[in-house]
Amino acid sequence: MRTKTAEQVKREFRAKGITIASIARENNWRPQDVYKVLNGQIKGNFGKSHEIAVFLGLKNAPTKTSTS
Repeated sequence: MRTKTAEQVKREFRAKGITIASIARENNWRPQDVYKVLNGQIKGNFGKSHEIAVFLGLKNAPTKTSTS
């Protein structure tokens, strides 16, 4: 899957009339955390910020690797 830029994500939400805050509330995230991920203040490498980044399409979902 191809990732999106923060600007692409913002533009898509704007075109659909969806606010960042409403997306945050629907997913039980703090709106300020979603804004921080979108604005690059949080990298989204781990935990909740990574979950947000994957949901928004900024990062690919992790692939499962099997160990034997």
